[in-house]
Amino acid sequence: MSDVRAGLAAAGAHLAALGLSPGSSGNLSVRDGGLLYITPTGADLSRLDPDSLSVLDRDGTHLEGPRPSKEFPLHTALYRRDAATRAVVHLHSRHAAALSCLPPWSGRSAVPPLTPYFVMRVGQTPLLPYAPPGDPGQAKELERLPFPLRAALLQNHGPVVSGVSVRAAVDAAVEIEEVSALLLALGDRPARLLTEEEAGELAQRYGSCWGE
Repeated sequence: MSDVRAGLAAAGAHLAALGLSPGSSGNLSVRDGGLLYITPTGADLSRLDPDSLSVLDRDGTHLEGPRPSKEFPLHTALYRRDAATRAVVHLHSRHAAALSCLPPWSGRSAVPPLTPYFVMRVGQTPLLPYAPPGDPGQAKELERLPFPLRAALLQNHGPVVSGVSVRAAVDAAVEIEEVSALLLALGDRPARLLTEEEAGELAQRYGSCWGE
């Protein structure tokens, strides 16, 4: 068993323990050189077998292991967008999924800069129009967005996030769920958001994506 495989299985168990992966929902992947290790279709993230992951090449060709999650095009799109990306997490976490059913805050981010840690760990998160799960056209749309990002909300579906490590991707997935819960709790009440200057300074300091 490789450390890469074991790390992905541990990340799945952690997210499931936090209640962010109900049933057999959600999928994770990690890139190791020219190979992508991704959770199989229908996998329970709480009980991933490190030796039974699907293995793809960078183009999404299935090389070995069980049939991969049908959402693999989202993963390969994010890896192609940014060579620094090493891991991708897609969840159906309750609050982020609920937020994906509401109008976006802006064209570049469905989620406003409500907290510093959302800006620092996630950054601008556009809302992608609804498509059936696994739709390759949605993945192409994600790949072609003309501004920097490490996360997106899939309309009526849930979040997909990337990171320079498995831990960074997991932290981003947790953070987007937390800020979504806060936004839903606030409802229609006027909330103080970070200013563009405040969000931009955090993004620059922590290397996240905000603005141009």
